Amino acid sequence: MKLIIQIPCYNEEKTLPSTIHDLPDKIDGIDTIEYLIIDDGSSDKTIEVAQRNGVHHILKNGTNIGLAKTFMKGLQFCLEHGADIVVNTDGDNQYFGGDIPLLVEPIINNQADIVVGSRPISKHKEFSKFKKKLQYLGSYILRVISKTDIKDAVSGFRSFSKEACLELNIYSKFSYCTETLIQAGNSNLRVTSVDIRVNPKTRESRLFSNIFEHIYKSSVTMITMFILYRPGRFFLSIGNFFFSLSLIIGVRFLYLTYWIPVREEGRTYIPSLILLSLFSFLGIFSYSLAVIGELIKYLRILLEKINKNLKSLLYQK
Repeated sequence: MKLIIQIPCYNEEKTLPSTIHDLPDKIDGIDTIEYLIIDDGSSDKTIEVAQRNGVHHILKNGTNIGLAKTFMKGLQFCLEHGADIVVNTDGDNQYFGGDIPLLVEPIINNQADIVVGSRPISKHKEFSKFKKKLQYLGSYILRVISKTDIKDAVSGFRSFSKEACLELNIYSKFSYCTETLIQAGNSNLRVTSVDIRVNPKTRESRLFSNIFEHIYKSSVTMITMFILYRPGRFFLSIGNFFFSLSLIIGVRFLYLTYWIPVREEGRTYIPSLILLSLFSFLGIFSYSLAVIGELIKYLRILLEKINKNLKSLLYQK
C-alpha cells in the first residue's frame, strides 16, 4: 500500500523544513511513503528548500492559482503515481505530522474513505473565545449541510482513500475543506475524524486577512455548495417563503374587503393585490428553479460518475 503526503505551498521556505521533518517515513500497514510539494507560484526558495529536504515529488503550478485548485492538482498527481492513500497537510507546519498514522489508520482498516484531523478547539491557546464560538457554529452548520459528523470542519489535515480521490471534484475557488465534506456526505463516502495535535502558530493565514473575511468566504462557499448539491430543497424553501407572504397578504385583503363592518369610503386595496401577485410570481418562479435545479443535479451526478469511471480506468494499476 502506497501513501503520498501532499503539501500545498506558497512561499513556505521558512516553515517547510520543520513541516517535512515531522512527517513519518514508516507506518504500520503502509509499504511506501512519499512526499509531494505542490508549489503554487512561490516567489521565494520553497522549491530549493523542498529539494534539500528530500521531497520525492515537486509539482509546480507556475503561477498562483489558489488552494482549492492546487489541492485538486495534487490529488490527480497522486493518483497518477499510484497512491492508495493521500494525506494533505499545510506547509506552515500548523498540524503535527507525527499524527499522520492516526489519520491513515481508519482507511487502512477499511473503516473510512476520508479522515479529518480535529484540532483541540476548546484548548487551543491561539484561538480567541470569539473564534472558538465561530468554529463551533461553522462546524455545526456544515455538519447539517454535509450530513456528516465532523467536529472540526475546516481542518485541512486530512487523509483520503483512492476511492475518495476518484470521487471528489472541487468547484469552489476559496478552499477545498468545506466542499469536500459536503460532496462526501452527498456521495455516500464514509467520513470520520480523529483527534490530532497542533504546533505553535508560525504565520498568519494567507487565505483571508481577518476573521470577517473568513466568515464571508466560508458562508458564500457553503451557500454555493448547498445550491449545487441540494437545489430542490434550497429553492423550495424560498418558494415556500414567498407563498407564505402571499397567503398572509391575501387573507388580509379578503378580511379588509369583505369582513370588516365599516370600510373607509373610496379606499381600495390595489397595492395589496400587487404585492400578492408579486410574491405569488416569485414563489412560482422559485418552484420552477427547484425543478430545473434538480434536473441539472442529476445531470451533474451522471457526469461525475462518468468522470470517476474514466479516472478509474486511467489510473488502474
